Amino acid sequence: MSEEPSPDRRAAGDRTTGIERWRQAAARRDGPGPHVAARPAWRCRACAAPWPCQPAKLSLRREYAHDRPALAIYLCLLMHDAIADALRVGTGPVDPAAYFTRFLAWTRHGRPPPTR
Repeated sequence: MSEEPSPDRRAAGDRTTGIERWRQAAARRDGPGPHVAARPAWRCRACAAPWPCQPAKLSLRREYAHDRPALAIYLCLLMHDAIADALRVGTGPVDPAAYFTRFLAWTRHGRPPPTR
């Protein structure tokens, strides 16, 4: 299902930017919108699941396929922000192990998260 380029685009030689193409592809692939966190609740804006939701994880794995340590560092920073938001808002007790499992355990290559 391809869209017909606008007359302005056709005249300009279809100068769609890389970012614009990426956003269009993400909208087609992921449905209602990008799967990003809504702070301070840290729920997905698209599907309302705890973030990172499954589509966000898949997108992050693709984006950081070349640098898994950078993905872990990035998610560690976001986990720190999520814990700080939970403490600031006062949503209840904060379980560091649950945050680790939610934000980081899935990034470990080839190993399932530890069970208790």
